Amino acid sequence: MYSLSRRIFIQGLSAATAALLAACSGFRRPDSKPVRPWGAPSPLSTEQLLDETERRTFNFFWETTEPTRGLAPDYGPEASQASIAAMGFALTALPIGVERGWVRRDLALARATATLQFLRDAPQGSAPSGCSGYHGFFYHFLDMTNGTRYRNSELSSVDTAELMMGVRCCGQYFSGPSDEEAALRTLAEDLCERVEWPWMQAHGPAICMGWRPETGFLRDNWIGYNEAMMLYLLALGSVSHPVGPEAWAAWTAGYSDSWGTVQGIEHLTFGALFAHQFTQAWVDLRGTSDAYMRERGFDYFENSRRATLSQQAYAIANPLGWAGYGANVWGLSASDGPVSQALPYHGQQRAFHTYAARGVCLNPAEDYDDGTLTPMAALSSLPFAPEVVLPAMDEMYQRYGTVLFGEYGFLDSFNPSFQYDLIPDHGRRVGDLGWVDTRYYGINQGPILAMIENHRSGLLWRLSRGDAVIRRGLERAGFQGGWLS
Repeated sequence: MYSLSRRIFIQGLSAATAALLAACSGFRRPDSKPVRPWGAPSPLSTEQLLDETERRTFNFFWETTEPTRGLAPDYGPEASQASIAAMGFALTALPIGVERGWVRRDLALARATATLQFLRDAPQGSAPSGCSGYHGFFYHFLDMTNGTRYRNSELSSVDTAELMMGVRCCGQYFSGPSDEEAALRTLAEDLCERVEWPWMQAHGPAICMGWRPETGFLRDNWIGYNEAMMLYLLALGSVSHPVGPEAWAAWTAGYSDSWGTVQGIEHLTFGALFAHQFTQAWVDLRGTSDAYMRERGFDYFENSRRATLSQQAYAIANPLGWAGYGANVWGLSASDGPVSQALPYHGQQRAFHTYAARGVCLNPAEDYDDGTLTPMAALSSLPFAPEVVLPAMDEMYQRYGTVLFGEYGFLDSFNPSFQYDLIPDHGRRVGDLGWVDTRYYGINQGPILAMIENHRSGLLWRLSRGDAVIRRGLERAGFQGGWLS
């Protein structure tokens, strides 16, 4: 599928870059077979398991991303459409791989350069097909065969932000004096400055969620605490197309609906843990706060710690009586699930779901919990609360690792309560262990890899602290203290 387009693309690259990509791409064509776990889990210490999880998670991006264009699959290992957010995490994986010795610097640079060249040259326009983006934004999903809009996906503001965070990460990391690294830095800045953030303010100072060529701008804006914080920081920090500080005021105006107490822990809430993790995968928010958080006496990092502890407390309380939940088995976030139907469980009809954003909410009646857990929810909170995350990693590996820990680390999700003689929509039943997914999602693998590395070395946080756009975005949003001082 890729051979012809790959050869054509390589012809447009520099001779050195083309040779590196052709010689050692690391790419393996995904197929439709589910990943085969590696058998019974070997005895591993906590540090050994952390090493192995990080390395295998890196391999997901290195081996499943198409190297000449950087198209990273939405999920794998079976074939899927490309996700621009996963592409952002695939770019972010490259500095980690170099620093850990898993990939040579020249090979990582070649892949990053090829990805940024593809993004630069990908067609932009308002046509409903044949384009990859518009006004500097990119479509949420791209076709893996040609890199243009996949089906009717939207031009996504937040997924573009995740892509650009990966672009900026590589721009900061490849800071050497060579012509190749200098060229990459120029590419990174040009791509980020091409995004016309004010164009996405279609409904006022807040930033719209997206746009479709068939129907125009989506109805809703990004308002209130969620994963879109990075979107506002990039838009505020832009040199060519900045938004004004009133955009941040519009964003935080929705915080009042999210402040409260979950499981006895007061914080700015969001049900699924990914909203607490995504921005901080790249941006160091330790010790620095905007006006809202200063008034409450702590920063966003501490807020995410409290959210993590509240999820653990919820699993200990286990109000719905799901199997497996406890102090060391917990984690609700966006993930796969077994089926979309109601089934009897302990004398009640319970709704099970496939892909969904599971979480614990301010109002218990709004909790979204069908017994499906994702290791990503815990592992991506590692810097916030290592004292509860590391035991959870160990416990999930020991209890479920024979089926849950595979070629690319922890599979996306599992549900010990799903003990039904039904064929799941995807994934598989594994005896008394219940349902286990067979997929890895790029947007879940990415935070696992990033947060393990931030916990161990602070690499990505150091890179963001040296980024003038991130600094300017934080300062224009009113952040003070910490490394900004």
